[in-house]
Amino acid sequence: MTSTIWFLILIWAVAFERLAELIVSNSNARWSFARGGVESGRGHYPAMVALHAGLLIAAPLEVAFGHRPFLAWLGWPMLAVVAGCQALRWWCIASLGRHWNSRVIVVPRDRLVSSGPYRWLRHPNYVAVAVEGLALPLVHTAWITALAFTVLNALVLRARLAVENRALASVVA
Repeated sequence: MTSTIWFLILIWAVAFERLAELIVSNSNARWSFARGGVESGRGHYPAMVALHAGLLIAAPLEVAFGHRPFLAWLGWPMLAVVAGCQALRWWCIASLGRHWNSRVIVVPRDRLVSSGPYRWLRHPNYVAVAVEGLALPLVHTAWITALAFTVLNALVLRARLAVENRALASVVA
């Protein structure tokens, strides 16, 4: 198989992982709403979803139409980074348990989680998202996608973090 086919398989694997996240997220959102959860920041959510979907569409398109080569010295380390980001993302999900979801939903009277990666970072999932958004396209030298995602993600995260930090301020530490 060619490196482009392997890259497409990787993209599909990440897409299926995202679908698994959405299933967990939707289940956890229902759980949170049943306990009086309040959602914040609906305005930026469609942009965030579009950006993440765009990453999974743009990277293979850039590889195909930009004739991007697989460079082993870049691709293999970036693949390892992507795998590490997946591990960090699922560690975040496991640490937050029912409180994790892709939207900003806070259940009144809940406490902030301070276990797992949250012992060291306030928003470790966003570290995983930012690093993965750069590394995934670079597995196959899709540098334009990596750059565009990084810049656009910084803008979305700026809005997202403001909303999330305000919402979390109401949670007991």
